[in-house]
Amino acid sequence: MTTRRISCDEIADVVARLCIESNYGLGDDVIAALRRAQTQEDSPLGRVILERLLENAQVAREEGIPLCQDTGIAVVFVQIGQDVHLVGGELYESIQEGIRRGYQKGYLRKSIVDRPFSARSNSGDNTPAVVHTEIVRGDRVRVVVLPKGAGSENMSALGMLSPADGRAGVVSFVVETVERAGANPCPPTIVGVGIGGTAEKAMILAKQALLRDVGEPNPDPEVAELEEEILALVNRLGIGPQGLGGRVTCLAVHAETHPCHMGSLPVAVNIQCHSARHKEALL
Repeated sequence: MTTRRISCDEIADVVARLCIESNYGLGDDVIAALRRAQTQEDSPLGRVILERLLENAQVAREEGIPLCQDTGIAVVFVQIGQDVHLVGGELYESIQEGIRRGYQKGYLRKSIVDRPFSARSNSGDNTPAVVHTEIVRGDRVRVVVLPKGAGSENMSALGMLSPADGRAGVVSFVVETVERAGANPCPPTIVGVGIGGTAEKAMILAKQALLRDVGEPNPDPEVAELEEEILALVNRLGIGPQGLGGRVTCLAVHAETHPCHMGSLPVAVNIQCHSARHKEALL
């Protein structure tokens, strides 16, 4: 099979573009979910908040301005086909260069600080991004940029449950995590859940789950049923839009699983705010 050559400069250009596009425009799936939420919300104040969120998304798209002042830490997922030969640079540096260009050109807030437990000095260009790479079949490169705000990211949680806790333990852990989070992640949220693997694998699964179209069920019926149950329980908490009460605390629960050790049951939760931003490109 012929190896396909892809320039690292092209990857930098794509990352820069995705940084801007993701911060300026909500996906059609998120817009549709917010509109559905309007029809489901009983609280008059909640409906007004949802209307304002939709208006905010429209203004951001039309005016070319960020959806939120917190333009996030850039999380980048890259799937690299095993028949691809990257040329003209180094992959990780090209991604960081794309972040620099995108956050500068798009007038996006630079939020990243070095020496996180001491000086906390701003890097000045929103780098470094957090990069996850995966080698897959084929001769294409898929790049996804997910800007993650601190309000929602700070509500992440990892539970190393006992296998005896089982399904009920998973449900309880996720619902309790959302309840503790309250208004902090700017609801209505999308809740990503990772189950299985190891501690770090579960956390990555939870974040990857946020990339699915809002409300799209897991293809495994057992997992899809779990998502439905957790969503129903979360929306009974009464937290509501922006934490001011109501039926719609969460737009969707997305769960991903991975086999794990017989003596463990890792469960991770990664919450996304209503400004569920991510864009992708296929090279």
